[in-house]
Amino acid sequence: MKNQAPNMKARIRAKLWILTAALALCSTTVLAACGHGDTTTEQDSLTAIADRVWTFSQSHPDGFTLDVRTMTEPTEGIAVSYAETQNSHSRSQLTAVVSHALRHDGYVGGWLNTENGLYYFDSTKLFPETALKDALRFGKENGQQSAFILSTSTDIPTDGKVAQIVERGTLLVGTTGDYRPCSFCEPDGTYWGFGIDVAREIADIIGVGVEFVKTSWPTLTADVLAEPQAFDLAIGGITITDTRQQTMLMSEGYLANGKTILCRASDAEQFRSLDDINKPVVRVMVNPGGLNEKFARENLTRATIIVYERNEEIPRLIAEGKADVMITEITEAPYYVQTDSRLAAPLLNQPFTRGEIGVLMQKGQEDLLRMVNLRLQQMKADGTLRRLHEKYGLVYAY
Repeated sequence: MKNQAPNMKARIRAKLWILTAALALCSTTVLAACGHGDTTTEQDSLTAIADRVWTFSQSHPDGFTLDVRTMTEPTEGIAVSYAETQNSHSRSQLTAVVSHALRHDGYVGGWLNTENGLYYFDSTKLFPETALKDALRFGKENGQQSAFILSTSTDIPTDGKVAQIVERGTLLVGTTGDYRPCSFCEPDGTYWGFGIDVAREIADIIGVGVEFVKTSWPTLTADVLAEPQAFDLAIGGITITDTRQQTMLMSEGYLANGKTILCRASDAEQFRSLDDINKPVVRVMVNPGGLNEKFARENLTRATIIVYERNEEIPRLIAEGKADVMITEITEAPYYVQTDSRLAAPLLNQPFTRGEIGVLMQKGQEDLLRMVNLRLQQMKADGTLRRLHEKYGLVYAY
């Protein structure tokens, strides 16, 4: 019995050695499978992925953002490139870009430079489309000129007007607040109207709040062009004209417009044309400084023109007999006819002019203009604009 104890210990030590060796071999195998133990295998894998990205790029000359882990293109998000992979071009540098992407977010972006014929690649970070502020800030930190919104194929400059608005957290909107149903300010400071709703839609797509700033028709152009800026854009019954487009930026139209008249319902049969209005006995009331006054002075040279400061009070004054006719728009007239039975718009379906209402802003804010037009296009496509027309009793023309 005494001689068996050393043999037992030896057998136990042998079993422990075998177990340790087996564990070491297993660990080495696992590490190699994970890419930690065989650098050659890891490099081969990176090369294979880079080859696939390169092949993909050759059929996508307009650029792409690719998840190199799944070789699929994300359809939503805001793509911003990392500074570390800046100026990487052609197949020779693509492997390093893929390596960086796999160690970070897993996305590679590419675009063809048509000037030198080189395809450029970047490791890319993808932000949610609700995180534009974070994306733009990351872009600045990484020396990028823009962030790219995938769902709309829209570039947002990191140092542009939209970036300023995002950093501020509020879209400043100039509006007259005297033009029902496009823009009206209640005594308590609450704004409502078709244009007010559109402004909120624009703020939503940028991802910020909205604040309304009072302007007026006589000072509208000066206020838009003021330095420092009083607001980012102006909205609410602003007609698109060649004159405005020469000195400022205007969006595409979101509401059909045209000059017409309001008069007392009892006088509706008297006013069937401009000739019926263009008489010395007819008192025509207009608000100052806008296109209504301009139209009246150019087309009603014989009528008695009365300029009244507060546009929103003119319909009531017409109804009370203080004047006979108000020059207005087909967007404004229906509201007053519906809310005051004393008034009529006999020429509503035969406007003197035809045009569209849009959003007005300073030149040099093309990135903001793109965002505005993008939201208007989306509103037309998804039915939002039609619903707004129905909400305010206006004819849909899109």
